[in-house]
Amino acid sequence: MHVDIVTIFPELFAPFLVTSLLGRAVEEGRLAVEVHDLRDFTEDRHRVVDDEPYGGGGGMVMIAPPWLAAVRELTAETPAWRVLLSPQGARLDEAKVLDLVARPRLLLLCGRYEGLDERVHRSVVDEEISLGDYVLSGGELPAMVLVEAVSRKIPGVVGLPESVENDSFRDGLLDHPHYTRPRELEGAEVPEVLLSGHHAKIEQWRRRESLRATLCKRPDLLASAELDATDRKWLEEIAREEGLEPAED
Repeated sequence: MHVDIVTIFPELFAPFLVTSLLGRAVEEGRLAVEVHDLRDFTEDRHRVVDDEPYGGGGGMVMIAPPWLAAVRELTAETPAWRVLLSPQGARLDEAKVLDLVARPRLLLLCGRYEGLDERVHRSVVDEEISLGDYVLSGGELPAMVLVEAVSRKIPGVVGLPESVENDSFRDGLLDHPHYTRPRELEGAEVPEVLLSGHHAKIEQWRRRESLRATLCKRPDLLASAELDATDRKWLEEIAREEGLEPAED
C-alpha cells in the first residue's frame, strides 16, 4: 500500500514513520509513505499558503492553488483516493479503516488554520475524515492515526494475525480483558479459566467478557454488533450481574 501525505509540517512525521511496527512495515516494503511539503507547490518566492478570508472574520484560510497543484501533480500518473482530514468529515471507525486499506493508494491532505478554501474540497477531495467531534490545530495527528490504523490491517505488519483478529471493533464489540504475570497482584488474581488450558472454555470466557466490556462501556455498539442467541443470553445475564438495563435488540 502507498500513502502520500501533504502538510506544511513534514518534519512531524519523521519520527513517527520509523517507530515500532510501522517503521518495520516501511522498512520491509509492506507500506510506502511519502510526505510532501505543501510549500513546495507554491509559485511565489515567499511560499505563501494562507490568506485572510473573504467576508472578514478571525483566522487565516489556506489558499487553493498550492493544494490543487499538489494533488494534481501527485496523482498525474497514478490515481489515489484523496482524503482531507477535517472535523467536518465522517468519523473514522473500523468499517472505514477496512474500506481504506482496500485501496492501493491514499493521498492524505492535512489542513491548518481555519481550514481550506472551499474550492479545494469541491475540486480535488474524494472524502473527508474526522477522528471525532472536536477540533485540532491541524490534520497531521489525524493523518498519523489513520496511517497507524490502516497499517495494522496490512498482512504481515502485525506479527501475530490473531492480534488483529481480536482487536476491539473487529466484530462490533470491544476487546476482552487481558492478563499476564504476576498471577496475583494486590489481592487481584488472574481468572482461573485462563490458567486451565481448556481452550474452548477460554474462548467462551473471552467472548462473554467482550460482551460485558461492550455493554458496560459502549452499549451503543450492540445495536450493530454481530450477535447470536448465546450472545444475547449472556448479555441478559451480564446486565443482571452489573445491575444494568438489558440490551435492546
